[in-house]
Amino acid sequence: MSRSSVVPAPAGTQEALDSRARGNDAPPADVARVGVAYKQRKGGLLADFSANGSTRSVKGLLQALSQLADDTLKLLWQEAGMPAGVALVAVGGFGRGELFPYSDVDVLILMPDGISPDHDPTLKHRIERFIGSCWDAGLEIGSSVRSVDECLAQAAEDVTVQTALIESRLITGSRKLFMEFQARTRSRIDPGAFFTAKTLEMRQRHNKYENTPYALEPNCKESPGGLRDLQVILWVASAAGFGKSWDELARRGLATPFEARQIKNNEALLSLIRARLHIVAGRREDRLVFDLQNAVADSFGYKAVMRADGRMVARASERLMKRFYWAAKAVAQLNQILLLNIEERLNPLAAESRPINDRFLEKAGMIEVASDDLYLKHPRAILETFLLFQTTPGVKGFSARTLRALYNARKVMDASFRNDPVNHSTFRAMLMAPQGITHAMRLLNQTSVLGRYLWVFRRIVGQMQHDLFHVYTVDQHILMVLRNVRRFFLAEHAHEYPFCSQLAAGWDKPWILYTAALFHDIAKGRGGDHSELGAREVRRFCRQHGIPPEDCKLVEFLVRHHLLMSNVAQKQDLGDPAVIKAFAERVGNERYLTALYLLTVSDIRGTSPKVWNAWKGKLLEDLYRYTVRTLGGAAPDPRAEVEARKRDALVQLQLYALPFEAHKKLWDTLDVGYFMRHEAGDIVWHTRHVSRHVGTAKVIVRARMSPVGEGLQILVYTADQPDLFARICGYFDHAGFSILDAKIHTATNGYALDTFQVVTAMLPEHYRELCSMVESDLAHVIAAAGALPAPSKGRVSRRVKSFPIPPRVDLQPDEKAQRWLLTVSASDRVGLLYSIARVLARHKLNLQLAKVTTLGERVEDIFLIDGPELQQNRKQIEIETELLEAIAA
Repeated sequence: MSRSSVVPAPAGTQEALDSRARGNDAPPADVARVGVAYKQRKGGLLADFSANGSTRSVKGLLQALSQLADDTLKLLWQEAGMPAGVALVAVGGFGRGELFPYSDVDVLILMPDGISPDHDPTLKHRIERFIGSCWDAGLEIGSSVRSVDECLAQAAEDVTVQTALIESRLITGSRKLFMEFQARTRSRIDPGAFFTAKTLEMRQRHNKYENTPYALEPNCKESPGGLRDLQVILWVASAAGFGKSWDELARRGLATPFEARQIKNNEALLSLIRARLHIVAGRREDRLVFDLQNAVADSFGYKAVMRADGRMVARASERLMKRFYWAAKAVAQLNQILLLNIEERLNPLAAESRPINDRFLEKAGMIEVASDDLYLKHPRAILETFLLFQTTPGVKGFSARTLRALYNARKVMDASFRNDPVNHSTFRAMLMAPQGITHAMRLLNQTSVLGRYLWVFRRIVGQMQHDLFHVYTVDQHILMVLRNVRRFFLAEHAHEYPFCSQLAAGWDKPWILYTAALFHDIAKGRGGDHSELGAREVRRFCRQHGIPPEDCKLVEFLVRHHLLMSNVAQKQDLGDPAVIKAFAERVGNERYLTALYLLTVSDIRGTSPKVWNAWKGKLLEDLYRYTVRTLGGAAPDPRAEVEARKRDALVQLQLYALPFEAHKKLWDTLDVGYFMRHEAGDIVWHTRHVSRHVGTAKVIVRARMSPVGEGLQILVYTADQPDLFARICGYFDHAGFSILDAKIHTATNGYALDTFQVVTAMLPEHYRELCSMVESDLAHVIAAAGALPAPSKGRVSRRVKSFPIPPRVDLQPDEKAQRWLLTVSASDRVGLLYSIARVLARHKLNLQLAKVTTLGERVEDIFLIDGPELQQNRKQIEIETELLEAIAA
């Protein structure tokens, strides 16, 4: 019973506690001695458990801590002189006789009906004295003071309170009163209504935790697959009179002996993790937050797994979390099986069944096996179940009987099962089915069948990705990418990514993309190049499953090169014809390009809700369109491209009634590089606002809503200066903007014409005021003389602290040896880009292009630079050293 659900103590109690906390009322000597003894015994229990605790001993620890709290409460109850007719009752988790190291000690001071502390000053004083002494002794209690009638009234209004009272246990005081309380509490429970209320409550709780046990910082008590899911089973079973323990449920046929053993094992592991988490944190902490994962892993004795060459294969924390995820997944499966069983017991005539075929029935929209041993006798029926799920109209899931049969059929899903040609044919049919692919694959994974059929998939189930931008485990990321691909082929989702949906509408074999999605990250965590390893795995899969060689070749290409398109779009200059030509040669043809584009968009969107943005979408779409043109035979011709953009810009400029040849003064100062890097719409925008100010001393800053639909686009035109980029970055950092892209151009007259794509947390409806503020403030910052201010030390996020990215700087000449490519990789923080820009300004390096890529808490920025100092080896080393110091978190 959480502290929030405990009935408040009577008026005056909190004042007494506050007074004692301020030191105005020191505890009596007896209470002090009780407190010392309690803390010593608790410290001894925790110290011994820290050294020797295991899944076998964790229940003993929880019971010992509960008994210690019982003994202490009895002493304090006597010391307070509580009357004989009152009862002290343990409720909630404490009522189960289990107490985690730093959980609240939830108690109910139960009063006979008709007696109230508000009308009895002596009783009120004793209650306050008891509660205060509990805190003085070191017991963090959650207390309520109520009569039986009051308890029943509140339980009728709040199912959480009703649940806590079901688990009540007498500590001391009037047994007669407690027995009356229990009898009346039980008599008020409607098992069916209670089941409905608790399952709805569970569903809401699961929604709060995004309906997955695979959160990167899961709550081992409340998340799906956590300890609370096991408690729900026992609560509803107990309310219905089906039993209060796993053994009782097994005896009554609600669980098999195997399921009861599995539940006990996983419950013990989750309890062990939670207990060690409390001890490591030194407080009540049920979330496996990044800050504590390594420490908890150390307490288990986990060590990092290293390869012979010294490269890390798996962190200690990853090994702990994988064990947690597997346990949580098992609990989620067993929770579903047992709750469905209990529901059927409560409503035995709820639904009739109809045959689907000789092996399966349909019951209340669920697929049900015709016999409990179907899978043991006919293992091929396992995958058939999922194909039926895809192809049978109106079916929405599996019945408890089917889920149980799957859970108990694991031993038949062996090597011969995986190598069975009939199973290969069934799985291929599932991939090629016209609907239900996403739901089927998720259900395959939830029931652990996918990992047993595709043994390579089993290795990445529950595997964390500590690259600081994936927010899902590898298996969940793969299924998310599969979902994203599937949505491109569904008309109801066409509004989300119209261009992708348009391309998908003309694609003839969606299953090729589904297969590539399923395998693109399947080799993660092996320590090698997961793209190459994954390509080998999918080639083996295609041969085994009879995929035609031509299709197999495409799937293998997609898996091997699934990172290629995003790397080119985000890290290279798309205005350079050589970049487009090289990418087109790697892709080969438009069919491969389209497939790679659809997979790339799905992959980026499937890493984290925060990673995808409209600007990345535009870069990928631009790369796709440029490459299609090249593959179609239109060889990149910079001069022809420039002339086409100029003509397009001139046509658009006629809409603004500018003076005759108003553009000429500006355009005469701009070279081919400018027109190659800027689209016609941007050229028009620049020309409208800059043409009247060419060569003047005025600083021109203009801002508008970004044409890509997210953030602002900002134009800066001013006389160039060595620290210009640094000043602009400093302003953006100070004003709370994140730079997504920067196009830096220096005109032939020595003026800078720079364009920035930025985003901010400010509300888009205020964009006009925001644009005006940026135009005024940034112009002032650029015009101001003086030294650059020191960069602010931005706060580093918890994730970066727990999993820091080693800062890396790479400085290499480009292919023509005329400019230098600076690549920076580091943990993200406020002021990082400004710190880099200050180093460039200090060495008078000219910036021509900046590609700013933020991947969660990691940044990968690329700068095209030149300057005299880059021609000296000593200066290069100095620049790299200063950059490493600047980006260190």
